[in-house]
Amino acid sequence: MKKWNLVDQSLTPDGQTISLWEHDGSHAIRVGAEELMSTRQFASEERVAELACAGLKAKRRVRVLVGGLGFGFTLRAALASLGADAEVVAAELMPAVIAWNRNPELPLASESLADRRVRVVERDVAEVIRSVRGEFDSIILDVDNGPVALTTSGNQVLYEDEGLRLIRAALRPGGCAAFWSAAPNARFEKALGRCGFTVEMQKCRAHKDSGRWHTIFLARR
Repeated sequence: MKKWNLVDQSLTPDGQTISLWEHDGSHAIRVGAEELMSTRQFASEERVAELACAGLKAKRRVRVLVGGLGFGFTLRAALASLGADAEVVAAELMPAVIAWNRNPELPLASESLADRRVRVVERDVAEVIRSVRGEFDSIILDVDNGPVALTTSGNQVLYEDEGLRLIRAALRPGGCAAFWSAAPNARFEKALGRCGFTVEMQKCRAHKDSGRWHTIFLARR
């Protein structure tokens, strides 16, 4: 049996170890001992972008914010759903994650990051959202495991009333905020409605036709 090989590691703002691992051509990111994401499971990460960007390809000068770079699956799907004059801001707090994806020697997201429509911001996505008003047609948040089971405590604000109201304010009229979640969360669904969103939930497999069910919250302004 082939073993997992450590490719690189760094520290999160909370002082935890974030590491990149390789196994038989696949890659995984771990925070501490917990696997955060893998290149073996990405269907729901693509789906959240497809749903968030539905109907935007025909629009001019679309702006989309992707919070959390991961392995670039969400970013790649967003680019495929948008026109040639769109701008996608990819906000990623961890310099190591950006470096891993930019490395052309790794089979990750170097091609997507080289797309002229992409602007990478090494910054907490919550800070990006807090700094703007009415700027994005879509905001896609895949920063952790969703409203619960957070591995980075600072992400919690994105799922609370204060953060949700800031997200709504950052959207253009008719805009959509999409949240990836490992599981349903009735409390979060209610919070979205309380903060003025029209809410829709969809379920999606981790793989195309198999694996765990993940939840996508679509919140429209």
